[in-house]
Amino acid sequence: MIPTSAISFLILFSTVVHLNNRHLVAAESTMYTNNWAVLVCTSRFWFNYRHMANTTVKRLGIPDERIILMLADDMACNARNKYHEQVFNNENHRLNLYGDNVEVDYRGYEVTVENFLRVLTGSHENAAPRSKRLLSDEGSHILLYMTGHGGDDFLKFQDSEELQSHDLADAVNQMKEKRRFKELLIMVDTCQAATLSNQLESPGVLAIGSSFKGENSYSHHQDSDVGVSVVDRFTFYTLAFFERLNMYANASLTSLFNSYNPNLLMSTAYYRTDLYQRNLEEVPVTNFFGSVMETILTESAYKAFSNKDVTNEITAPQKKVSADIGKHLEPHVTT
Repeated sequence: MIPTSAISFLILFSTVVHLNNRHLVAAESTMYTNNWAVLVCTSRFWFNYRHMANTTVKRLGIPDERIILMLADDMACNARNKYHEQVFNNENHRLNLYGDNVEVDYRGYEVTVENFLRVLTGSHENAAPRSKRLLSDEGSHILLYMTGHGGDDFLKFQDSEELQSHDLADAVNQMKEKRRFKELLIMVDTCQAATLSNQLESPGVLAIGSSFKGENSYSHHQDSDVGVSVVDRFTFYTLAFFERLNMYANASLTSLFNSYNPNLLMSTAYYRTDLYQRNLEEVPVTNFFGSVMETILTESAYKAFSNKDVTNEITAPQKKVSADIGKHLEPHVTT
């Protein structure tokens, strides 16, 4: 089964936008071409539907080959699911989060602490396909999003094992030593989420959690047709922020962090910034939540499969930016 939180996060930036000249400078300053995402839902069982929905928000402006999606259960095909092969995080059911283009890299019992740590550190067995590998480098910006059930210094996997805060810190340290990232944003939506970042020591790392130590994280709303909660509050309001976002406004990470209202979350969002060298007010959200692809546009077409001379001259190529930016249609949340 796939928790809805996971799915919601996968859909966030699915629209491709072609920018014209007046937006070119802004786009180049706010978009990044080497972004990766690791989206992890660690929960099983039908009553954790919302966790899968949290994780599966599509693309984040990042191509599928740069997303590692780990879903511990398949809610879409659960016998209790009234809407077979569909997952929703809103009661109007307008947006199916589990469409034909969802690419799950690790599913079911493949979602283990061992495999998760292998993905981060690149310590795979030789037979592991490229689709299951995080092929980042020292210039990469990585978003690591995790949702499920947790507690003081741990996140549960499959209701049978735990990822400890020191396990995560050690993996991130190995990533830094192996030059697998330039900047890393760790986002955790679970109870006592802040404690999972306690042991981090590597430079270039930002951490944000849905709740402080001793606090629970809560679901946002229940769908009476589905019969369970379909999204968590922290993820819901994160997605709502991006819904309101003007892609040309150069919104900063500070604006995202400041958008979390404790009264709406029913918990206190936590940020750890001491390992991050840059001023958050100067770091656009697209540093982690978007991607750009440069393309070459010409005034005339090439002649294909012809032995004749081409008479039309090709004009000097002009660089344009094609931005993969997501626009989420429905807000969603997971705890």
